[in-house]
Amino acid sequence: MNKKEIAEIKKQFTQDRCAITRICGCYVDAEKNKKTELKAAFLSLSEEEIFKYFDIFRKTLSGTLGKNLMNLEFPLSQEAQGGTQEFLLRLRASGLTDDSLLEEFYDRVIAGYEYPENYYIILIHAAYDIPGKSSDNLEMFDASNEVYTHILCSICPVNLSKAGLCYDAQSNTIQDRVRDWIVEMPDMGFLFPLFNDRSTDIHGLLYYTKNAEATRTAFMEDVFGCTPPLSAGGQKDSFNALVEETLGEDCGYDTVLNIHEKLNDLIQSQKDEPDPVILTKPEVRRLLEECGVEEERLSDFDRQYEEAAGEDSALVASNLTNTRKFEIKTPDVAIHVAPERAGLVETRVIDGRPCLVIPMEGEVEVNGIRVHTRKEEEA
Repeated sequence: MNKKEIAEIKKQFTQDRCAITRICGCYVDAEKNKKTELKAAFLSLSEEEIFKYFDIFRKTLSGTLGKNLMNLEFPLSQEAQGGTQEFLLRLRASGLTDDSLLEEFYDRVIAGYEYPENYYIILIHAAYDIPGKSSDNLEMFDASNEVYTHILCSICPVNLSKAGLCYDAQSNTIQDRVRDWIVEMPDMGFLFPLFNDRSTDIHGLLYYTKNAEATRTAFMEDVFGCTPPLSAGGQKDSFNALVEETLGEDCGYDTVLNIHEKLNDLIQSQKDEPDPVILTKPEVRRLLEECGVEEERLSDFDRQYEEAAGEDSALVASNLTNTRKFEIKTPDVAIHVAPERAGLVETRVIDGRPCLVIPMEGEVEVNGIRVHTRKEEEA
């Protein structure tokens, strides 16, 4: 799924567009015991509850593709009888009315989800009547020819509200506030099946994680049977290791600066595209070639790539570079520069010592105090 397709599904989580038919939930305590369960027609809930659930569902489809949101594909083994995809298809087909399937789903989540406190598993079933689109991209609700039937799961931590004082209007006094158990925004969740090319794609699901570095790889393997992709930080670490290993002694400041400038240019040129910029192994090699890396250094590139990132893995360009700042670190000093001004920093040998040189142009501040450089310039 790309950004446009995700946004189209998120738009359904409003009262005037709601396509949710049923909601089920299971509250689990810290000892993994099921404390209470919910089963209801979604529109039978109170208006206040409905709006709060909409916030949770929209959050489950929020974040950056390749970081918080990941498209996972089922291996063929999981699409056979008894596989995880086949189980999710049965769960979807039941409309969440089969109690035995619901209990099995809760048991799978509880067994695979490692969380030390209380949490709330929310599961919804929805049927989105996909409107057709005219040549000028306007929706035509009378031209639908497919219904996208899907389930969405949100797993939300449940924590005690903070202690404090409050004003009690009935007694007109300041009192100790009653602490309640609050359902927070989701820690993780998923949408099944995928909504690709504005159509149903049962061969994968969209996975959400609040913490891009805590992707819960064991959960992906145990509950979905999918091969976990590298996290955003893992992709960056793998790319950095690949560059260092490939360039060796030629891994100089100017070459690395050139690599990141080209990455930023690539991201900027496709910023309006719905899909993130993905770099496969051949594209990473081409990037290094364009940055002047000698062919001799690339002779063992395939092996180095597979060792660093994996044989069939692809890297999201926005995970490899920071488009907001360019960072230079030594053991004692860290310098942050706007990427478009990174060329101001030069490397020179002064009095036999390698140095970073930064021109002092315009106003210069030291801990917020403007300093004058005139005397140094005269000297």
